[in-house]
Amino acid sequence: MHKSGYVAIVGLPNSGKSTLLNTLLGQKLAITNMKPQTTRKRILGVLTEKDYQIIFFDTPGIISSSYLLQEKMMGEVEQAFSDADITLLLIDVAKDPHGNKSLNHEFVKMRMRRKNKSTILILNKIDLISQQEAKELLNYFEELKIFTSIILISALHGFNIDKLVQSVIANLPEGPSYYPDDVIAVENDRFFVSEIIREKILDLYREEIPYSCEVIVNDFKEREGVKDYINAEIVVERESQRKIIIGKEGSSIKKLGKIAREAIEDSLQSKVFLELRVKVRSKWRSDENWLRKFGYGDK
Repeated sequence: MHKSGYVAIVGLPNSGKSTLLNTLLGQKLAITNMKPQTTRKRILGVLTEKDYQIIFFDTPGIISSSYLLQEKMMGEVEQAFSDADITLLLIDVAKDPHGNKSLNHEFVKMRMRRKNKSTILILNKIDLISQQEAKELLNYFEELKIFTSIILISALHGFNIDKLVQSVIANLPEGPSYYPDDVIAVENDRFFVSEIIREKILDLYREEIPYSCEVIVNDFKEREGVKDYINAEIVVERESQRKIIIGKEGSSIKKLGKIAREAIEDSLQSKVFLELRVKVRSKWRSDENWLRKFGYGDK
């Protein structure tokens, strides 16, 4: 008997969704950062063994939308809910121990009413609370009787990940593998390069800058005998933001280019020449045409 299916990883911002995906797959696919709204699109990761194949969706953090980009992000979460056979609902027990923020969010409540699919509650970051607190929380959520199962984990430290996988397998339908055994990620290298650059922008810049940026890879050439060539465009909304990204005499963008290039080389396992340009696209986060160009709503 072979099992297979789609599993959506959902939760509020910074609940540990991307860290969990990376831990499950044993390698870094999704970018991570302490800033909220790091993940903007669904990222698909595939875990394949002899008797099963699990296709995970990492999703943007659940928020109340205030502009079009955020609406598109919530559309990615909605699509993941619809496509998934199983939902993993993550709660950060250090910040939202009883799930008051998570379970009472209108977006979550509406989708929790769908009783035809399994929902596994994941109590994440239990390394940040005591064993007694963890036991009390487990009892509290079990008494609600609304989840298929409840697993306490630390995604960062890999605690109870095997137990989580076994719980997912137990609730998967029978079916064939949908992807070849050696496939871990479906998105191409251009996507991951753009995400790495955006992750480094999140690391280096503050306030509104990371949220006003999008990265698009315009050119990616693999070259024999010399470094691969990558041309990437950083899009911002205002000229003042462009100046901050570039920095005095180009100091900031040089630093960004260096750390992004090193991370890209580590990911691709090849040397690259990275060229970064910064362009202003006024109000792109609320422009349907620009969002479509950046790949929002295409899946």
